[in-house]
Amino acid sequence: MLRDTLLLALPVSAAAAALNLLIYPEGTTTLLVLGPFRVTAEGAQVAGLTVLRVLAIAAVGSAFVRSTRPDALVADLEARGVPARLLFPLAAAATLLPATADRVRAIAAAQRMRGLDTEGSLRARLRGIVPIALPTLLGVLDEVEGRTLALASRGFGRPGRRTLLWRPAEAGVERAIRPLLVLGVLVVLLLRAGGVSFP
Repeated sequence: MLRDTLLLALPVSAAAAALNLLIYPEGTTTLLVLGPFRVTAEGAQVAGLTVLRVLAIAAVGSAFVRSTRPDALVADLEARGVPARLLFPLAAAATLLPATADRVRAIAAAQRMRGLDTEGSLRARLRGIVPIALPTLLGVLDEVEGRTLALASRGFGRPGRRTLLWRPAEAGVERAIRPLLVLGVLVVLLLRAGGVSFP
């Protein structure tokens, strides 16, 4: 989970940290001058808080993906009345991302078998992006088209409520914790509305 969190957060947090460190407009305390850029204490503080926020969001997403089965989530939400048209993108994203990661690994291994250098210098790695990205993109588009045809043949667009054949069992602990979580979110929203700020 820690590895997934870092991989998810690294691009966004690195860009946000660089922007806040190098071009934070309201900084007055200069720590370092790098050519035309001025690194300030205020910019460093905002950069640190931004990185922590991105890490927190990525950790929550990673924990959710690792602890929740997509089919169980979709079935439970649909049983609670959420329309299937809103649930399909959620289910597709939850199942397509792991499948795409497996596809990238398989394509990279196949390209290495053909002699493509994907683990050498930076220039060699940049040269290897297109031979890996293009088949991955075409494969994802083909899979999405297959899923769309499968849904159409099963009457996905049919109006009316669907009959569910399975709904995940709910533990007593989950029933007890759910109201507490909702209450916690409401308390945080009320505190924010009242002017209390969180880092």
